[in-house]
Amino acid sequence: MIDVDMWFDPRCPWAWIHSRWLLQVEQVRPVRARFHVMSLALLNDGREGLDEWYAEWLTHGWGPVRVAVAVEQRYGGDVLRDLYTTMGTMIHHDKAPIERALYVAALTELGLDVGLADAADDTELDTVLKANHEEGIAPLGEDLGTPTLHVPGPDGRPVAFFGPVVAPVPQGEAAGRLWDGLALVAATDGFFEIRRGRDRLPRIDRSGALVDQS
Repeated sequence: MIDVDMWFDPRCPWAWIHSRWLLQVEQVRPVRARFHVMSLALLNDGREGLDEWYAEWLTHGWGPVRVAVAVEQRYGGDVLRDLYTTMGTMIHHDKAPIERALYVAALTELGLDVGLADAADDTELDTVLKANHEEGIAPLGEDLGTPTLHVPGPDGRPVAFFGPVVAPVPQGEAAGRLWDGLALVAATDGFFEIRRGRDRLPRIDRSGALVDQS
């Protein structure tokens, strides 16, 4: 079994698609994904030149990551994984507003302490959040954001990637083949980057398919 580590911000649609791909990979390859919290709000804190819409979007980003950190601290990584699925479904599929009701609903669905919804405003959690965040992105060498994925390298040490950034969610064996390609480049000494332009937005329906944007 190969353990891989993925860092997510609950509100990032690209991270959501990436995480659902990893769950598909688990069904067809001997891979187990462990999920960790990072923060786009933290990543961009104090950064100048952001588009106005994005700067506004980031202002609502602290609550979900703090609640996720609080849940991981109380219940551990496996429950964080479940919270991400529950909260992510509400955010990306149900289009739930980012507010206390979202956190309460997600915690209630999982049978967790709904008092952890208060963590959304608890700035003391930011120390743990920053440590988690840095653990994920520091090996990238750049502030690239999420999805960030660490996979085992040829010497046993993790190789860190930004991405794959993909839409829609690869399903079944297609997910496995994408994993095979990633594992291959991770095992290639000196491989750093391959990239192409995006021609679609990460709009998702409940099945994980891309929404028609015509």
